[in-house]
Amino acid sequence: MSARTRMPVGLEARQKKGWIGANRYLLLRRTSQLFFLMLFLLGPWFGIWIVQGTLAGSLTLGVLPLTDPFIALQSLVAGHLPATSALVGALIVLGVYAVLGGRVYCSWVCPINPVTDAAHWLHVKLGLSKGWQPKRQTRLWVMAIALLVSALAGTVAWELVNPVTMVHRGLVFGMGAAWGMVAAIFVFDLVVSRRGWCGHVCPVGAFYGLLGHKSVVRISAAQRSACDDCMDCYAVCPEQQVISPALKGKPGSSPLILSPDCTNCGRCIDVCAMDVFNFTHRFDDRVDDRPDPLTAPAGRIA
Repeated sequence: MSARTRMPVGLEARQKKGWIGANRYLLLRRTSQLFFLMLFLLGPWFGIWIVQGTLAGSLTLGVLPLTDPFIALQSLVAGHLPATSALVGALIVLGVYAVLGGRVYCSWVCPINPVTDAAHWLHVKLGLSKGWQPKRQTRLWVMAIALLVSALAGTVAWELVNPVTMVHRGLVFGMGAAWGMVAAIFVFDLVVSRRGWCGHVCPVGAFYGLLGHKSVVRISAAQRSACDDCMDCYAVCPEQQVISPALKGKPGSSPLILSPDCTNCGRCIDVCAMDVFNFTHRFDDRVDDRPDPLTAPAGRIA
């Protein structure tokens, strides 16, 4: 283990960029999550009806329908043809996430993400073992089961236990049992399975991962030659397996993180003191092979 690896995660980035610079995308994500949550709560709390509904299905300004495509799919397999406006809303959401990256929903919109991030933060602080790690395909099986139950029961099965919808309704009508669901997810990620809910169980994340398989917006390790092997990007990434192909790929390999598991959260950009990562598009496979100024032989740096 190198001296850099033993340093606190993000320390070099904070020293170089300042605290805000080393947490820029984290702060933007929290702002985004709060913004979307408040859009839905302005109506019931203050009578300002910009958006009516929940993330499962809503109407913005009385004209723009938006529907969770996973909900629409469950409705279809259950034998219920959604209204035309709901189908249009599902197509709009499909188009947006097909461009931005399906799991952008998980890191920039989902109100459960701060709960699982908090559990991971405490997990690391307490030095707990990573615990039981189900295969990542588990969430695909959960998604398939939700669709199967919807078809057999003739109902939108996942909505019966969907923690996102439970939290939305709880914030309007009183949390009640919703607190139990939130607490269960927190405890699950804290002591049962590190990053288990989002990374291994949630069928919504699985669905959006499939949706964003060919998405345009990507993160690139274009400056990978400057990597100093501090491992901070791996420490903060909720889907660590997506980094290596881009960061440690063979010469000539793409620097783009192309895995649909990537949530485009931007934390790897935040904590990298060497500015290895950046947001770009899937057609930008340029690599900057400048030598690492910390390791390059004297006289070889321009």
